[in-house]
Amino acid sequence: MQTQGQGVASDLRHPGGRMASSCRMAIYSQDSLGLGHLRRTSLIGGAFLEAAKDSNVLLLADSPVAPFFQLPNSMDHIKLPSIRKVSAGCWEATRLRMDEGELIRLRAELLCSALLNYRPDLVLVDHMPGGARGELEPALKALKQACPECCVVLGLRDILDAQDVIERVWESEGAYEVLRRYYDCLLIYGSKEIFDTCWTYHLPVLPGGTHYCGYVVNQDPVRRAKKVCQRVQSRKRRSVFVSAGGGHDGNSLMRAYVRAVRMLGSRADFTTLMAVGVNAQPEFCRELEAEARGLPVRLVSYVDDCLGQIAAADLVVCMAGYNTLSEVLYLKKKALVVPRSGPSAEQRMRAGLFAARGLIDMLDPTDLSPENLAQRLVADLGRKDYPAEGEAVPMDGARQAADRLLDLMREGAYVTSA
Repeated sequence: MQTQGQGVASDLRHPGGRMASSCRMAIYSQDSLGLGHLRRTSLIGGAFLEAAKDSNVLLLADSPVAPFFQLPNSMDHIKLPSIRKVSAGCWEATRLRMDEGELIRLRAELLCSALLNYRPDLVLVDHMPGGARGELEPALKALKQACPECCVVLGLRDILDAQDVIERVWESEGAYEVLRRYYDCLLIYGSKEIFDTCWTYHLPVLPGGTHYCGYVVNQDPVRRAKKVCQRVQSRKRRSVFVSAGGGHDGNSLMRAYVRAVRMLGSRADFTTLMAVGVNAQPEFCRELEAEARGLPVRLVSYVDDCLGQIAAADLVVCMAGYNTLSEVLYLKKKALVVPRSGPSAEQRMRAGLFAARGLIDMLDPTDLSPENLAQRLVADLGRKDYPAEGEAVPMDGARQAADRLLDLMREGAYVTSA
């Protein structure tokens, strides 16, 4: 595998030896709750374009706030009508007044039309082999017939859900069969030593193999902590950054935190910046602002520079989403993590693994209360025994994923002219 992406595009050739001028990549990103999938796929698409500068990336996304992140040149997006997962295998419309079946048919037709007209050389599918409720399978079937040379790759975060849940849902939805029938390669955004995704979920062996890429994290330059701290405009020496990810399900943590700070009173010798999330309901934000009035707490919907805020903080309080924890580990920051209680077991599993390695402190969601949170805040701000020193967690997942995608292009010469 190439260790550096630059220059790889010049090695891409058609079978007859003619140099190709560009590669077309499509990414399917389904993101019903937060921003995690959208962030990962945007980072990987950006890394791909850095390595193959004359290429194009089309992002097919359904996040309610897509594309949200600043997309690089040569990357554009198509916004699918949003849906959200109610429970394992059960979905509903987020905004449109349409029943599930009607909306899935609409999304399936949009996906099929987009891929057949775009005619990608490479398709990277995030998270679900057949898409939500199998909506992607007709498009993959049609694309393989129209463009049999197109390479289809599945990208998975390390932890999906409890083993029995994934096996049951994937069997009932035919995801295993779709994976075997249409996919050429599997990328896992994690470390086999930390969590063996393939073994846990009994994933099939694909022609292009399985590759653990390491964790995908934003590795943009981090602003100086002093400059970031000045934005909070407080005389208090220590600071806490609180993040609820996209904000769809962080209400209980946000409310408990504000009440914990009020309970601490003069012992709250720190300032707080709270990013409640772009998907948080306006009514909840107004309620939280009222509760926080008079406290050394600043509320914002989101921050432009999450890495800078994490780097500047003495403590991070967050949920256990993939992106947030990856950024915490990348910057080696102290974090008090309260995973989501459900419907998926993913966050509890991830937080438990990292807590067992001494990389974070974890508060189980069943124990979340203003009293417990206040006690942990004071304790964690004073602790110096974590994150544990030791072998670094691999954090170059975006570049590793892009390198492997480029290898697939070169090996199969799956390229088109501009």
